[in-house]
Amino acid sequence: MSTEKIHTPPSGKTIQQYIDETPAWPDGTSLKGTPMTAMQWRIWSLAVAGKFFEGLVIFMTGIALPLIVRDFTLQAAQKGVVTAVALFGILIGATMLGGLSDIFGRKRMFIAEMVIFVVFLIGLTLSPSYLWMVICLFGIGLALGCDYPTAHLVISEAVPSKGRGGLVLGAFAFQAVGAIVGAGLGIIILDVYPEVDAWRWMYAAAIIPAILVIVGRFFITDSPHWLASKGRMEEAEKETRRLLKRVPQYPKEVVLNREHAHQHQKVSPAVLFNDKNRRATFLAAIPWFIQDLGTYGIGIFTPVILATTLGASKDVHSVADLAQNVMLSAKGTALLDVLLILGVLAAIFFVEGTGRIKLQIIGFIGCAVGLGLAAISLNLPDGDKTILLFAGFMLFNFMTNLGPNAQTYLLAGEVFPTSIRGYGAGFAASFAKIGAVMTAFLFPILLHTIGTQILLIILVGTSILGAILTWVFRVETRGSLEKIEEARVQPQV
Repeated sequence: MSTEKIHTPPSGKTIQQYIDETPAWPDGTSLKGTPMTAMQWRIWSLAVAGKFFEGLVIFMTGIALPLIVRDFTLQAAQKGVVTAVALFGILIGATMLGGLSDIFGRKRMFIAEMVIFVVFLIGLTLSPSYLWMVICLFGIGLALGCDYPTAHLVISEAVPSKGRGGLVLGAFAFQAVGAIVGAGLGIIILDVYPEVDAWRWMYAAAIIPAILVIVGRFFITDSPHWLASKGRMEEAEKETRRLLKRVPQYPKEVVLNREHAHQHQKVSPAVLFNDKNRRATFLAAIPWFIQDLGTYGIGIFTPVILATTLGASKDVHSVADLAQNVMLSAKGTALLDVLLILGVLAAIFFVEGTGRIKLQIIGFIGCAVGLGLAAISLNLPDGDKTILLFAGFMLFNFMTNLGPNAQTYLLAGEVFPTSIRGYGAGFAASFAKIGAVMTAFLFPILLHTIGTQILLIILVGTSILGAILTWVFRVETRGSLEKIEEARVQPQV
């Protein structure tokens, strides 16, 4: 191969064109699509870890909560803080740290977030007091908040356009896997060690896997799209070559079009609400906020609702009684969480054909129906109540991951231009987590004051509102990231 410096013509290819290009193998074999390289799969698998840990830690809190309450003798308000503080950390971290990926690069923040996660996770398992536990949960939330935009971007900016939706949602599915593993860990640990401080072992189980993920993230490419948005075209070409390394090698050479190298926008709140980006911001943030009202309220407090509805003992006289109640709710939660995985698998199957917007609307409507069934079940005799309650929650879990829980995450990382994609997706995640924090903090209080049924009916209304607002602000984001910006100002379905 010649080492002579090649002049780059204005008509040179873009990064996404290289990523999307179907290799032409020497023997003339025709390929139907663009095969993923080893580096692309490595990036995807390491991004999976962030969503897994989120599901593990956040939703396991609902299982560990009764043990934590007893361990630290918490009052109702303190109980609400425990469930809300990690989500509040996500709210802050998504913008404060996630937005830094637009400044320092995707890879650096991808590593930093996991280091922060491990440090505070270790602190959580050793918490000597309620205050220390709250600080550590907040720190864990900061790390997971950074992961919201960063994990999405390292995938979406590294993979072929045609399979991007399925790959991002495939990673997102591991949030549900993490939730199930969290419930399973809770069951196993309580069975082996039925003590009040068993909650510490539940969280400690994630420490070693997280350290291994940190190591792996040092050995990936940085985003060529981000490098190009900063005008660092030679580095972008180098990272594109590393990203697309194959045997036999294709493409043989990477020469990027310099035409759009410096077309980046200043990162600030104002840029998200200018004429060019306002619609994208509303679409990414508002339905996600509405979605999180239901997802985190139902997700975190499913164990509490099930334990209350399915006849857990109200007279807890010993640690054994408490462990038995937690085991009962954990088993029911694990069963329901399977529907989260089935829902996101359906989303992966339909996302490219049906589109993000339609799936989000269908999902919101399905969530409303599921929550409505759960609300109606509370008026029925015990046997029928159990069947309809489970049916309602199962439908909710399936439809939320088919639609809004998956699609809001996907849309937020696609609808903004590269130079502000991390900041825009981070802002949307932060705004959404306002709803999650409100729900997590207020749910214990509202369950006590207005009851489960009225609360479920309220969430039926918010789900319907989410479907309406998705339609109002709709922008379909299938296709090349480099072409999406051209269509952002016009509604498409």
